[in-house]
Amino acid sequence: MEKLVSHPGVVVGINDKDLEIEILSASSCGSCGIKSACGMSEMQEKRVTAPKPSDKEFVVGQPVSIVMSTKMGNKAALIAYFIPSLIIIMVTVILCGYLKDWLAALIGIGSFAVYYLIVYLFRDKLWKEFHYEIR
Repeated sequence: MEKLVSHPGVVVGINDKDLEIEILSASSCGSCGIKSACGMSEMQEKRVTAPKPSDKEFVVGQPVSIVMSTKMGNKAALIAYFIPSLIIIMVTVILCGYLKDWLAALIGIGSFAVYYLIVYLFRDKLWKEFHYEIR
């Protein structure tokens, strides 16, 4: 059975095929009872667009729950954090043997930018792989 991650949210926008949902993203201490005393809490509102289920009607302000599999979350972390970090490290280390360190680092940062440009260009294809489910 696939593990799921669920976040409560509120519908803030509706169009023909998508819902815009506002969720409150909290760090691990965001829901702590004494968070105001320590000042360490980190909570922020985020907006997520999810496909609208055809079998249900929604209204703005309606509370909903968005669900995503942990497998998709891990894949997103891999694409957003692990692969670009690996690229910048590998490019910089390899080029340090052939170029001055500052130039190798600059090219490494450039490879990082190129990676994110490629991800941006393929964002529509990537978006189709990541699905939120509305409950």
